[in-house]
Amino acid sequence: MTTFVDRVELHAAAGNGGHGVASVHREKFKPLGGPDGGNGGRGGDVILVVEQAVTTLLDYHHHPHRKATNGQPGAGDNRSGKDGQDLVLPVPDGTVVLDKAGNVLADLVGQGTTFVAGQGGRGGLGNAALASARRKAPGFALLGEPGESRDIVLELKTVADVALVGYPSAGKSSLISALSAAKPKIADYPFTTLVPNLGVVTAGSTVYTIADVPGLIPGASEGKGLGLDFLRHVERCSVLVHVLDTATLESDRDPVSDLDMIEEELRLYGGLENRPRIVALNKVDIPDGQDLAEMIRPDLEARGYRVFEVSAVAHKGLNELSYALAGIIAEARATQPKEESTRIVIRPKAVDDAGFTVTVEEDGIYRVRGEKPERWIRQTDFNNDEAVGYLADRLNRLGVEDALRKAGAQAGDGVAIGAEDNAVVFDWEPTMAAGAEMLGRRGEDHRLEAPRPAATRRRERESERDVAQREYDEFDPF
Repeated sequence: MTTFVDRVELHAAAGNGGHGVASVHREKFKPLGGPDGGNGGRGGDVILVVEQAVTTLLDYHHHPHRKATNGQPGAGDNRSGKDGQDLVLPVPDGTVVLDKAGNVLADLVGQGTTFVAGQGGRGGLGNAALASARRKAPGFALLGEPGESRDIVLELKTVADVALVGYPSAGKSSLISALSAAKPKIADYPFTTLVPNLGVVTAGSTVYTIADVPGLIPGASEGKGLGLDFLRHVERCSVLVHVLDTATLESDRDPVSDLDMIEEELRLYGGLENRPRIVALNKVDIPDGQDLAEMIRPDLEARGYRVFEVSAVAHKGLNELSYALAGIIAEARATQPKEESTRIVIRPKAVDDAGFTVTVEEDGIYRVRGEKPERWIRQTDFNNDEAVGYLADRLNRLGVEDALRKAGAQAGDGVAIGAEDNAVVFDWEPTMAAGAEMLGRRGEDHRLEAPRPAATRRRERESERDVAQREYDEFDPF
């Protein structure tokens, strides 16, 4: 059964905004007291928060679909809908958030660091908020916007001071159990360690964490063995410890070649070139291991490594190794900038000064893209004529009709607002006049009832083609 997960795909869906309501205040002797429709509530956000008590992404492995609550619709008597509740998801320290393309969206390090994975939709305005001097009693309200839905990838990079790296069965698990109170699985066969193990070590006044990374083999940086899955766990460590087996039973291996292989894999993985290294020659409690350690130690020291002869079983050389690591870590911590409280970083999206763009596609459709036009489309109730007329007025004031004329659009041409997979398409009829003086009864807009010759001609041509196609299909010369 899976107990440790360090990479998951999370489907985060924020809450939808509540709809506004169209209502008219009524009381005795005052049947038409003016619009009093309230606004809809905001949809809840999906927020990732670093929690020190959480150490794995296992919960999101079993339940990858998470959704915040929706905002409530407004009501009459100027009552606004209740906002949706934010969904707060705790994640381990060191979690990296990526999109499906592999781009890093956030690097969550430090207790309380947050990232909004899904933005809740805005609530729609009620007719009380839409009332103006020209439109005193709107017979419509705006719809709530849908919440943001996003597929993201969560990757856990262990936050540890020391990383133990080496071949399978080099004794890394035995070493971490001897240095700390960690109790990893220990056995006499390769790949005993399938997940990173963390332990806490105290050396004098320095307390640090040490991670046992699953064994690396040639080709680990390319995905062989377990290396590629867990090499990222050494990225945040202050020092790397090469655990070399001096008593290996494999005739084609020796500690020096093991070290060269591990260094090559770390080089291919990248980003660890300037990390301090220490070599721990393990299993020197075995006579042959002690002899081999004494033989290769001068060569390793000539390369610039600090070498320690240790035995996890006999607890030999552990104090020297522990205090040496504590010294390096204390020095690394002293050079780090002073930790400050978590700051909220706002990265505004780049937008066009015009607010929208108009492009002509191969099929003759004029496509309008922009944050405001697309948001207004989502807020419009197309079952209400007055709401559609209000949308036409907003687009006209934004300059969409002028841009369509400059692009060469004529009456009856197709116009699409939004992306291809979620666009509203209509036949464009230039608005010669707009405003409250154009409106009839509440909920109606006589502009939508006006004859549209271009659209009529188009429907007639489509009908003629359908009739001809049916006659051709029914024709049987035999």
